[in-house]
Amino acid sequence: MTYQIGFLQFANLISDELFSMRFNSMQDTVDRYLRHTKDRVSSKPVSEENMQHFKHEAANMMKKIEQLEASKRKLLGEGIGTCSIEELQQIEQQLEKSVKCVRARKNQVFKEQSEQLKQKEKALAAENEKLAEKWGSHEIEFWSNKNQESGRGGEDSSPSFEVETQLFIGLPCSSRK
Repeated sequence: MTYQIGFLQFANLISDELFSMRFNSMQDTVDRYLRHTKDRVSSKPVSEENMQHFKHEAANMMKKIEQLEASKRKLLGEGIGTCSIEELQQIEQQLEKSVKCVRARKNQVFKEQSEQLKQKEKALAAENEKLAEKWGSHEIEFWSNKNQESGRGGEDSSPSFEVETQLFIGLPCSSRK
């Protein structure tokens, strides 16, 4: 007694399912395979229906795109010569609403930037204080060392920050004659 064992494995392209069939008869395996491929061939009208549906959806999308482009042109002020009063008022209201949104966002950004600058100002002020303290202690040490080196003390050894300036009014060449 001899047995024929067949094993056929194939993937359904439509649903991506994996099928495995084991049969005792090779003829049964071939018959099932042929039935499955026949089902795939008969399912083509369904995919053609899908294609028709997709074409219809694409046409609807194109109409929506055209409407949106026309609306955009009107908002930009192009092609409004044929608009009625109601349409013009609607466009104006929409633009006013948009301007309010833009101004609100602009104010929010300015406020955020202002807060960031205030924080930066505080950090710089703190750093400035630290540097001033550091410089002040170095300046005192510097002048005390200078006084010790020169052997002088008192106010004569302190630095003088007085500057003599002159004020001229008028053109520079006429005032210097």
